[in-house]
Amino acid sequence: QPQVVESGGGLVQPGGSLRLSCAASGFILDNYAVGWFRQAPGKEREVLSCTNSGDTSSYYADSVKGRFTISRNNAKNAVYLQMNGLKPEDTAVYYCAAQDLFRLCVISYNGGYWGQGTQVTVSA
Repeated sequence: QPQVVESGGGLVQPGGSLRLSCAASGFILDNYAVGWFRQAPGKEREVLSCTNSGDTSSYYADSVKGRFTISRNNAKNAVYLQMNGLKPEDTAVYYCAAQDLFRLCVISYNGGYWGQGTQVTVSA
């Protein structure tokens, strides 16, 4: 059964860092565009970053540009989100998703393979 599973969330102080992992099973993640998204309570889901198949193009939302970095590890069939300079407003459930096309990732398309999410809390 194809699926993706997020990990790496937790509680971190403002200014701290976390690395989220998105591990795929049942399919080759590098054949898909992969994105990271988040949803805070009472807010709409927000696309944070996407990378295309082959990792030649990437997208970052203005809210995370310069602080977050998306990367692939094809040997581990995984994609990571390195988050630095975390702020309280980054608190949310973070999701990864694998989608057929890069443009579908950028528009936060509901299709594809979505994980269950991992909680990130930024608080002193």
